[in-house]
Amino acid sequence: MGKLTGKVAIVTGASRGQGAAHVRALVEEGAKVALTDIQVELGEALAKELGERALFIQHDVSNPADWERVVAQAETAFGPVNVLVNNAGIAFLKEIKDTTFEEYQRVININQASVFLGMKSVLPSMRRAGVGSIINVSSAAGDKGIPGNVAYGATKFAIRGMSKVAALEFTPYNIRVNTIMPGVIQTPMVDDPEADRVSEIVKGIPMQRLGKPEEVANLVVYLASDDSSYSTGADFVVDGGFLV
Repeated sequence: MGKLTGKVAIVTGASRGQGAAHVRALVEEGAKVALTDIQVELGEALAKELGERALFIQHDVSNPADWERVVAQAETAFGPVNVLVNNAGIAFLKEIKDTTFEEYQRVININQASVFLGMKSVLPSMRRAGVGSIINVSSAAGDKGIPGNVAYGATKFAIRGMSKVAALEFTPYNIRVNTIMPGVIQTPMVDDPEADRVSEIVKGIPMQRLGKPEEVANLVVYLASDDSSYSTGADFVVDGGFLV
């Protein structure tokens, strides 16, 4: 039996990159996982690869109605949800003077509002389960100012604050809420043209390399499992020493 046998999880932004690594790790440890994304073909292929303990659901994380549907489908397929990994997000690098309000608001909706919607939507299901672990993916950019990072950085700082409030509010329901703060991880997001400053950031990482998605996924498994039963409202950093 794995560490997560009997757990039912939802992972957003799960078709590729860090999200896909999280799904694989959770399934390997025995969890049943609803993986969600707007990238349908990749998500369906991953679910097919992983078998009967994985279900793909198309999902716009900024849409409240989509969240209600996703939780309902996950419950119907696997039972009450007791793990949520709010992983979905987009990268955006542009200086304040060049950022339009529409661009800023789009990043807020996808990276930040989605975390609020996810926590709110999954709460009734986790209360039915009697136990829960919510893992919100922030970033090292949620603790350090980076030029050109006003929209992305704002969302990642906000996720940390939201998680601490939720940890206090959800403790009476036996639900833990923690934040993961990855550094620069080798994923398709890093390869995006908008992330052309990543090579400069890597020079400031003491370990002098990008992180691997699996290194973040190991932390997701820990926080989803009972091994972390006394941890809530905490920030877990996996960044190769970037914030040091």
